[in-house]
Amino acid sequence: MFIQTENTPNPNTVKFLPGHAVMDDPSIGGGVAEFKTSEAAAVSMLAQKLFGLNGVTGVFYGSDFISVTKDDEAAWEKLKTLIMAAIMDHAMTGMPLFREGMSPKDTQGSTNEDDDELTVQIKELLDTRVRPMVAMDGGDIVFDRFEEGIVYLTMRGACAGCPSSTMTLKDGIENMLRHYVPEVLEVRQAEG
Repeated sequence: MFIQTENTPNPNTVKFLPGHAVMDDPSIGGGVAEFKTSEAAAVSMLAQKLFGLNGVTGVFYGSDFISVTKDDEAAWEKLKTLIMAAIMDHAMTGMPLFREGMSPKDTQGSTNEDDDELTVQIKELLDTRVRPMVAMDGGDIVFDRFEEGIVYLTMRGACAGCPSSTMTLKDGIENMLRHYVPEVLEVRQAEG
């Protein structure tokens, strides 16, 4: 097994590519999963193992990658090797990604029957044009709400806390949404 790594725009997050599906596995149901605490990571044996490494502060599973975030004090030179060993060990043992019956169902941002026409259009643009590009950087972006012309989004994975996330929201996503949906006046990071 060969695990590739890619730096992300967030200097505290590295994207690990194990060479196989992570969340695109049909037994999981797709989507993404984010763990910001070791307590939240208890549903996944791999995430729990990664949080056990000194300096790891976040784990994000994408379709075919795992993004790991570290604190400012930890050094990637040492931590990358430990993370790759944990991912490889997990894959070699054949253990499932999630504990039985504990696979998170990430429905954030998906359309539902209560969505108005503008919200459906915004979510579709995010899913087709934005999320694939953000995933290339090891993260995800999720629709929170649309109120009074303002789209509120949540950045996850490598994008959460990234120094360039404000620029991504304003220069990239806001301009694109305003072009296709004139009712959009602004894009903001959702609170909390």
